[in-house]
Amino acid sequence: MPLVVSLSGLDHRVLDQCADFAAEMDRRRVPLSLLFAPRPGTDEQLLDWIRHRRRGRDTVELHGFGRGETAMGVLSRLGRPAATLRRAEFATIPAHEAGLRLLPALALLDRLGLRTDTFVPPRWFASPGTLMALRRHGFAVCADALAVRELEAGHAHRARVHSLGSGERAEPWWCRALVLGVGRAARRGRMVRIAVDAADLRRSGPRQAVLDAVDLALHHGAQPTTYASYAGPVRIPRPREPRHRSRNTDPLSS
Repeated sequence: MPLVVSLSGLDHRVLDQCADFAAEMDRRRVPLSLLFAPRPGTDEQLLDWIRHRRRGRDTVELHGFGRGETAMGVLSRLGRPAATLRRAEFATIPAHEAGLRLLPALALLDRLGLRTDTFVPPRWFASPGTLMALRRHGFAVCADALAVRELEAGHAHRARVHSLGSGERAEPWWCRALVLGVGRAARRGRMVRIAVDAADLRRSGPRQAVLDAVDLALHHGAQPTTYASYAGPVRIPRPREPRHRSRNTDPLSS
């Protein structure tokens, strides 16, 4: 069974926490799916760290465009879907509008040298129109709240996202729920998806809960991977170079 650990909320202000968590994952041989929302003026130190991690086993997934959205708090908002969807920019829009939002993000990723064909929508919700736009723009994978979707093949690997919710008073409950939920999925042989917000790594309780959840999944035999691995061996589509046709010198074959 696969184990995917994603890290969102990437920002220079929490870079130390991100680096520390990444080191913990390295010790466990767990690659990270780095959910990155590019925006002009992104801190160079953060970009250098992302590039460094990508040269190893980590992968970069497009996570919106410059709105600072994070992938966390999904569970706490599932009881209020209307409020959630209003904050999820790709949740209800048609294909044309989704394409208009994807284009500047892709252009900026190209300039930063971080091109990817894997998409994780902000708040984990993507409309049918968004999926259509992703296919048109060469994306191979979309990981939403309920499944990891291979866009070209049409396959959906169904598995919910396990994450910490918001609210300081409920923090102990969320930590316990994360570990229990991951353990239950792993024991049943299901894909385990753990979403981590970098801001939560500042607090010892949530940080330890995430590490415990990862360790529990590994204990039950989960195999670490990334969302980009579902794109197949060729992750990043590249334009074909024009080929010059050579003259056929054999008249019998023309």
